[in-house]
Amino acid sequence: MKRLVIVAALVLSCAPCASAQHARLFPPELLGQLEGPDRDLYQRPEQIMDALQIGEGSVVADLGAGGGWFTVRLASRVGPNGRVYAEDIQPQMISAIERRVELLGLKNVIPKLGSPVDPGIPTGTLDAVLIVDAYHEVEQPVALLKNVARTLKKDGVIGIVNYKKDGGGPGPAMDERVDAEKVIADAKAAGLELRRRDNNILPYQYLLTFGVAPR
Repeated sequence: MKRLVIVAALVLSCAPCASAQHARLFPPELLGQLEGPDRDLYQRPEQIMDALQIGEGSVVADLGAGGGWFTVRLASRVGPNGRVYAEDIQPQMISAIERRVELLGLKNVIPKLGSPVDPGIPTGTLDAVLIVDAYHEVEQPVALLKNVARTLKKDGVIGIVNYKKDGGGPGPAMDERVDAEKVIADAKAAGLELRRRDNNILPYQYLLTFGVAPR
């Protein structure tokens, strides 16, 4: 049975926040910084996709896709019978994704411009969401999570990957990293419950998996 998956790879960013209230988005002109040759080693996209049971035929949405680093890996995983919605809120990022998709000849990727609080994905159609290393860039995380939760099927999950605050890794400065407990509190406020907590899949990051809380 095909799994419909939304993966929210909200741009892996080392850019600092402008303030606690107004997060600064990653500059499109610096996308090359997210494409380092060592990223596969520490980001471990295959393990992340395995954890969310993304496979051939899955329908995936890569939220905050940036230049499409994760998008192309998802496209390879889901194959010709699957689809990848490559979503971002910056038009420049969407343009970069379109160029990349055309260059690689990918037919299963759909670039999509979203908003800061709503990816615009159809309600009740998806099985999983992945948000990768960008919580410090989200101005209204509870509002975003509420809208993302509406896209899930009954048994859908949201996976959030963020840098640990114990140091290490190529991510943002310590004072910009978001503690796992803050993410859990935001998710609870959005009507979600923690289903699983993985601290050992990735060397520098945690993976939190949420589902919609019973009503």
